[in-house]
Parts: sequence; C-alpha cells; structure tokens
Amino acid sequence: MQFQAEREAIIESCLQMCADNLTLGTSGNISIRVGDLVAISPSGVPYPDLTPEMIPIVDLHGNLVEGVCKPSSETPLHTLIYRETDAQAIVHTHPVYGVVLGSLRTETPLIHYMVAPMGGAVRVAPYAQFGTQELADNVLKAADGRSGVLMENHGAITWGKDLATAYSKAKYLEWCCEVWCKAAMIGDPHLLTADQVQDVINELANYSPNLADYPTAKEA
Repeated sequence: MQFQAEREAIIESCLQMCADNLTLGTSGNISIRVGDLVAISPSGVPYPDLTPEMIPIVDLHGNLVEGVCKPSSETPLHTLIYRETDAQAIVHTHPVYGVVLGSLRTETPLIHYMVAPMGGAVRVAPYAQFGTQELADNVLKAADGRSGVLMENHGAITWGKDLATAYSKAKYLEWCCEVWCKAAMIGDPHLLTADQVQDVINELANYSPNLADYPTAKEA
C-alpha cells in the first residue's frame, strides 16, 4: 500500500478536525499531495471508522489510482488547487463562524494579525453546489494571493506546504471569523491595514519556517 504515513496523517487530522469543532459528521475533507498523486479522505465514511487502506489515492485530475473507497466529492476542488498552486496539503472544513461570514458574503476583515497565514482578508467564493467544477473555479478565483477561502453557504478551505501548516491555517481562519462576529455584535471594531498585516507576515517568516509560505497581503 502506497503512502501509509500520509494516509494515517489524514485520518488523524480528520478526527482532530471534529474534536476542534471545525466540522461535524462526515463533512469536510483533507488531502496531501505526494508528487503527482494525492491522498484524500473518502466520501461519506464516518471518520472514526477510517483505516489507512480506505484513504483513496487519485492523480492530479481526480482519477482513482488506488483505494477501496470513493474519493471525497470535493476531489475536483482539491486537484484544481494542486494543479494551480504550490499547495502540498489541503484542509476543507465546515466551521460555524466561517460559515456565518460566508453566508453573509463577508470576507474576513483584518480584525487581527493572525489573518496573516492566509495572506490578508479571506475572500468569499460565490456559492456553487459541492463537488462541482463551478465551485472549484469559484474558489480558485477567490484565492488569488491567498491560501484560504470562505465558500458562500458552505465552509472554508485552507492549504499550505504541509498538513500541519494547512491545518493551523484552518484554525486561525475560524478564530479570526469568530473574533470578528463577536466584536461586530458589540460595536464597530477597529481593523488593521494591509501594510500592518504585511509587516506581521514579514516578521513571522523571519523566525518561523512554517510561516515562510505566507502569501502577500498587499492586495487585501
């Protein structure tokens, strides 16, 4: 069986995704790129039931290469991001506050400097049915200069140079969405400027190699 470590890492992160309230049930999906192949969580299987051999392997166009389960319905979205960016891992979640902002069609404002991992204000991709090429195209367009996107009436997606980076971005994104939602309920929150966020990106990249792949915030 190919990619034992990657398959095990996907299962571990799927379970953690539920524990961190980033999704529920069988929703959401996680993938890791290895060369020209992708290990991705399967469709419709409860995460506690997953075993490594159940994690499908697909090529960069979504064709099944190995596995006993059907790949995630969002495989077209994952493979498009892999073809068009330097992403090596992708985490797709259904987090409460991310869904709230996405449903309001409100990009994540520069409410805190931890929008830096995604490159600035995270845009909202227009709604399209899950698993469709239209959704994948909408997300890619909204991702220009970013490594995270909110999806209208759907969820969030983040990516990075490894699974740990992609997952941490998912957590940062949801935290920033929550802070904004709660602050906006109280008053008119102060926002950072794009230049201030860029300064943080530059500073973090200087001392943390895990943050070196942050995109620019200048287009925020």
